[in-house]
Amino acid sequence: MPSHPHAWPADRWNTRPVRARVLAVARTLTSATRVLDVLTLLSPDGVERYFTVNPGSAFADRALDEYLHGLPGFTVLDWEDAVRRRFDLAVACAVHSSMHRLDARLVVLPHGAGYNRLVTESTGDTVSSAGLSRNELTHRGRVFVDVLGLSHPEQLDRLRTSCPEALDVARVVGDPCFDRMLASRRSRDAYRTALGAVDGRRLVVVSSTWSEHSLFGRHPDLPQRLVRQLPADEYTVAVVLHPNVWSRHDPEALLDDARRMGLRLIPPHQGWQAALVAADCVIGDHGSVTVYGAALEHRTLLVATGAAELDPHSPGYAFGQAAPALDPDADLAAQLEPALAAQDPAGLREITDRSLAHRGESARVLRPLLYSFLDDLDEPRGEPALPPYPRPVPCPGGTERPTAYDVQGSTDGTEVSLRRYPFDPHDHTPRGFHALTDEHPGDALRYTAEVLARTEAHAERPAARWLADTAAELPGLAVAVAALGPARHLLRLRTGPLLEARAEPDWGRPDPGLDPLLLGSAVACWLADGGDPAGLPEHGLTVRTGGHRTRVSFRTG
Repeated sequence: MPSHPHAWPADRWNTRPVRARVLAVARTLTSATRVLDVLTLLSPDGVERYFTVNPGSAFADRALDEYLHGLPGFTVLDWEDAVRRRFDLAVACAVHSSMHRLDARLVVLPHGAGYNRLVTESTGDTVSSAGLSRNELTHRGRVFVDVLGLSHPEQLDRLRTSCPEALDVARVVGDPCFDRMLASRRSRDAYRTALGAVDGRRLVVVSSTWSEHSLFGRHPDLPQRLVRQLPADEYTVAVVLHPNVWSRHDPEALLDDARRMGLRLIPPHQGWQAALVAADCVIGDHGSVTVYGAALEHRTLLVATGAAELDPHSPGYAFGQAAPALDPDADLAAQLEPALAAQDPAGLREITDRSLAHRGESARVLRPLLYSFLDDLDEPRGEPALPPYPRPVPCPGGTERPTAYDVQGSTDGTEVSLRRYPFDPHDHTPRGFHALTDEHPGDALRYTAEVLARTEAHAERPAARWLADTAAELPGLAVAVAALGPARHLLRLRTGPLLEARAEPDWGRPDPGLDPLLLGSAVACWLADGGDPAGLPEHGLTVRTGGHRTRVSFRTG
């Protein structure tokens, strides 16, 4: 520790007195966000908060620095400045032996679902889990950590082998990140809406950790193939990639085609927790996000176990061996639908219980521990609580709704059942007829489509005029649709009069919307099966996608 720490600026300029200075220590973006979960337990009154980056990680990049400087309420210090100052408390969610230089009581916590990964560059050996090794926890033979937080007592047994001298500072504290997810379950409906899981759609979250053994390392095309193979009106797909992937690659570019097909890409700094709470199913690997999904009792399927880089004595390794597998090269929908219907979501609870102790209780355990180092502050009264996560916001630049689909359908009287699959120009598997919006780029698909829709009303070019121009340009179209409002559209059929369509309200949806491209596809399917356009104003149609139905009435336009 430094003998002459930098003096702090004069406190005379403060309106409220500073009674404690707390330093958050990050090595990567992952560890930074996990520290923030912990620091929500400290009242901001009387606490001056700082952030620093402990250098040396291969995944510390400019994005981490920008993220830290954008955090409200924190002053960012470079490492050499931080080690010259004295703090009442330092909190880190990743440990390195160079942290012995800090002049502070140091609390270290895991940055995932326990300690599972073998990282020889950190541990200096091939058998210790990262975060539990002597190489990380000691300096010159002395343990420099004041508290080593564990998420489960199981980790004590492995610590007894890897660094027994650290047992005296080990405390089982649970997992505040997981507990925040538990506290966020009341917001699940809002999260689902933010990710497009509405009107009966089920949300599939694809999760990948980092490294060549991960889902994204082995099967980078899986998110796109899921979006292509799952009916777009029955499923929404979101992908969560470990921040370490983002620090070395460009997922927005790598997944650009899939995002145009409707994939929601969750940014690395925030949103994955809410997406996980909102999920119906998690497809992942041995990373912590997948383990958390199983612990939340979602249906969970693995495409990579990561056995080569996990401590074989860890729960993470056991999870990879026990979780049901998804064959990434087989029909994805054919595997997913029965898994959603049949799999017991609690079947992995015994294993996830070995990673996550004190479920829902970490705040009660951690808050008094943190305040025990803040001599001039009293712990607040009342039950400690972790706040729910904010709504997820996918990365900008994607498409909430694709601009082109392959459509399959069938009719039963006046009910039309549809399945729409986002069009993929690289996948030539035949899947019915093409339907696209007027915004779809290029002309090739435009001249083979059965349905074309303008999805927004434009006063400068009225719907009837647009329909007439479109019919003249594309005489082969079965149906052209122009939106008049959210639930009201004008249609021009290849034969027959102009029709105005309107979605009818029902008790569950008093103000329903109606996708004009879906409407046009339903009418095209009904006509192809022998429907008489003259009967539409009298009988109407019921449009079904999955378990969702919309009743549509028509009148001559």
